[in-house]
Amino acid sequence: MKSQKGFTLIELMIVVAIIGIIAGIAYPSYMESVRKSNRADAKASLNDVAQRLQRCFTTYNAYNSANCAVAESLKNSATLDSGERLYTISATLAATTFTLKAEPVTGKSQAADTKCGSLTLTNTGVRNASGALGVECW
Repeated sequence: MKSQKGFTLIELMIVVAIIGIIAGIAYPSYMESVRKSNRADAKASLNDVAQRLQRCFTTYNAYNSANCAVAESLKNSATLDSGERLYTISATLAATTFTLKAEPVTGKSQAADTKCGSLTLTNTGVRNASGALGVECW
């Protein structure tokens, strides 16, 4: 009689179970890394806009000067490196103050970021986040 070669159904099921367990552990970690990367992109975008506003203040002596087109450039803008609108960046401008806010776009992957949520940056350099970690997100 010939000896049979191959895998039994039990062996295949064990392999499938092991792959399922590994995937169950790896996928959430991967998604958290993606969220951190996207968060870093939003922070870089906020810092970029803050620098442009500082240049406007230096030139026109006001953050909300009509000659300064920074606020207009924020409309429908993506964050710096993603090329995708994962965050909506908005600015609240006054003559001597500003507050920038990066809010996750509803329906995108970053909307599930409960640790940090929306990121804010002010003209005095105060940084915060609306999520559970707050300022630790920066």
